[in-house]
This record gives sequence, C-alpha cells and structure tokens, in this order.
Amino acid sequence: MSPAGVAVELTDLTRTYGAVKALDGLNLRMEPGEFVALLGPSGCGKTTALRILAGLDEATSGTVTVDGRDLTSVPANKRDMGMVFQAYSLFPHLTAAQNVAFGLKMRGAGKADRSTRAAEMLELVGLSEHADKYASEMSGGQQQRVALARALAIRPRVLLLDEPLSALDAKVRSQLRDEIRRVQLDVGTTTLFVTHDQEEALAVADRVGVMSRGRLEQLATPAEVYANPATPFVAEFVGLNNRVPATVSAGRASVFGTEVTTLAGSIGSGEGTALVRPESITLTADDAGAATVRSVAFLGPISRVYVELPGGAVVDAQLASAPARDFTPGQRVAVGTSATEVLVVPGP
Repeated sequence: MSPAGVAVELTDLTRTYGAVKALDGLNLRMEPGEFVALLGPSGCGKTTALRILAGLDEATSGTVTVDGRDLTSVPANKRDMGMVFQAYSLFPHLTAAQNVAFGLKMRGAGKADRSTRAAEMLELVGLSEHADKYASEMSGGQQQRVALARALAIRPRVLLLDEPLSALDAKVRSQLRDEIRRVQLDVGTTTLFVTHDQEEALAVADRVGVMSRGRLEQLATPAEVYANPATPFVAEFVGLNNRVPATVSAGRASVFGTEVTTLAGSIGSGEGTALVRPESITLTADDAGAATVRSVAFLGPISRVYVELPGGAVVDAQLASAPARDFTPGQRVAVGTSATEVLVVPGP
C-alpha cells in the first residue's frame, strides 16, 4: 500500500530568526520505516525541524537527505511527504472521501484510482462508513483520522505529524495515538512525530528525541530515555522526579541509605541531589520512621502517597492502589528506594 520506508537524515541543521537560534546544529538520522518522536517544550525547535524536513521552512545551514538524495533545496511539493497538522485542515465543502482523494487529484490520478485509493485509506483508519460525510458532520477525532488518511493516500515516502492530537480530548487523544501507530506499522512509512506530550512520545515511538534550545539532548528508545536520561534536562522533562539528597563517591550514590549506581552525567563526588522516579520510592510503615505521610491521592490502579521528610521536603511515591490503602495522613513511615541507577546533579 505504500513504498518501503526510506532513510532520513538531518545534518548540522541551524535556523536563526534574527537573534533567536531555533535550531543549533541538529543532527538526526531516521532509519527506513522508523517512527521517531521529537519531544520538548514550546520553542525548543522540534516544529522548526519538521518544517525544514517538509520544505516549508529553509535551514540557515545544514542539509536534508531522504533516501540518499539531498533535498535541501527541493521545494515542498516535490518532496513526496504527507503531513498531518494540529488543525484538521479539511476542506469543508468536500466529503471525507473527496478530502482523502484531493492530493491524488492534484497529482493527476484518474477518478477510478482516486476512488479506490480513498476507500482503502478510509478503511485503514476505520472510517469507511463515514466516506460521504462532511467535516461538520464528524467529530474531531474522526476529522483527524480523515486528515491522516489523506496524508497517506499519496503514498508519501515520509509522514510528518505536527502535534496532531493536541486539539482532542484525553480519551480520543489516547485512542487516536494508538491508531496512528497501528496505521504506521501497517504501511511502513518513515514517520516523524512532533509533540510536547511525553506520554504520547513514549507510547508510540521507536525512538524519542528530546530537544531543548534547538539541540537534541538525547535520542534513544522510550525505555532508555525514561530509565537512563542522558542529561538533567531529559530527567526533569520526561516523567516525574523527586529531588532527594545524595552523597556520591566512586560512581555510587547513597540515597535514603541505599547504595545505587550513578548514571553518566552525574557529579563525580560529594553532596548532590538525586532525581528519583516516584515508582522507585519505597514506603514501609514504621512508628519510629523519620518521615510522615502527608496525603494519599487515589488515581485508579495506582495511587500517589506524598510523604514529608525531616526538614520539610516532600517526596511523591507511586504505589499500586491496594498497598497504598495501608497508608494514612499523619502515619510515620520509613522511606527507601528500589532504583538501581540514578542521575545525581549538583546542588540541594
């Protein structure tokens, strides 16, 4: 249904707007058929990178290579890329099927071929029964599915997704996120997905690139980015962290009295702050414990237990809800960690 995925390479990309440097030497290689998510806060350069790959913006310097061909100076309409934006951008006067077929019509495909391809794509995204509906007759999630089908209908060599889910409510966003990944695996198109939502990036991507100030801080599998953040920025941006005192010596850190290995990028020795995930905090009921339960938040299958340490700092422990019910505000507890590796940064 789609050509085999192609390799994509962004090499030493910079983009400046006056005194603002949106991209600062970005290097990114995507393997054929790979799904890469660029994750980061607003203004980090992720959308600029996508727009330069699409040909909608020009790099100040650097190159864009697709399938071994330099596309840096090739106009957007010659790059064979499909795009899905945050806004659905459907033509209101066209039906779903006509919207999906629009790109094929612009490329000179015959009416029968357009109709067949549009039907295939609508079936792929689960909207066959909505083929004759207009945008105003469909929900936001359905409209975004049509936009995805339209982008795929032209058999793009690269699929570009720019915050495609942010206008949707939480339940639809989660469903469509999974649908996008299913469709991408079905068609095998190399895909770049831009988002500020870490859950989206971690859930769907083969690799996640975390960006900050125009630079790629880390590019790795979701599990690697979460468990082994390469920099303090990645550790703070991806997932929740507790900041707890730690003492480092010879590549080991003492955290809550437990010795754990320090990750690359940690301080070499002395006093610092360990970044510890809530699920790595352990709690034990102990009348002689130095910490006190402040509150318990029930979140369905998991709960968060907030515990005040001596000195007033509060840590967040994530537990399954069944054992979390054993803890009540005011209860004394002993705090530990199950982490085997932590990133330790300078300062309190």
